[in-house]
Amino acid sequence: MPSYQAAPLSRLIEQFERLPGIGYKSAQRLAYYVLGLSDDEVKQLAESITDAHDKIHYCKVCCNLTDQELCPICRDDARDKSTICVVENPRDVIAMERTHEYHAEYHVLHGVISPLNGVGPDDLCIKELLKRINSGGVNEVIMATNPTVEGEATAMYVSRLLKPLGVKVTRLAYGIPVGGDLEYADEVTLSRALEGRGEI
Repeated sequence: MPSYQAAPLSRLIEQFERLPGIGYKSAQRLAYYVLGLSDDEVKQLAESITDAHDKIHYCKVCCNLTDQELCPICRDDARDKSTICVVENPRDVIAMERTHEYHAEYHVLHGVISPLNGVGPDDLCIKELLKRINSGGVNEVIMATNPTVEGEATAMYVSRLLKPLGVKVTRLAYGIPVGGDLEYADEVTLSRALEGRGEI
């Protein structure tokens, strides 16, 4: 079937379609949006992508994304250094920070153990976490991986590595969301809610 789009436009749509969560129609909308930008705006967009790709790297302490040696959280002396919240990816750090309830440090694994996808423990930033614990001063590690099969397996694997090091390892509580109905909750969510119940 012949293509009725110019080849550069088709290639641009293909590139956008490769982005996570972007289907063909969204990719097409983005491509047409880019075509409508001025030369200066296109240059700024391209430079922003290149600049971020070239300058962003892992923080040498927590493995979060940063453009400096240490990320802003690791540079913050007001943070509680005795607690580390372990998350799957940098987006989870942003989610936790939005609560304004957590004032300690993080460690970003950059994924979860997933044998089906060829991801093993050595592919994650677990060695860096162990190095932090071994250097002392950490009393508690909060496992905040997602409540998926892979997230649970990763939390269990990391907790088994940490327990002999003498730190308290806790897991985020999971249960009924605020505004949720019991009748729509699945069995696993309900059992987790019962296990994590607290006194009122």
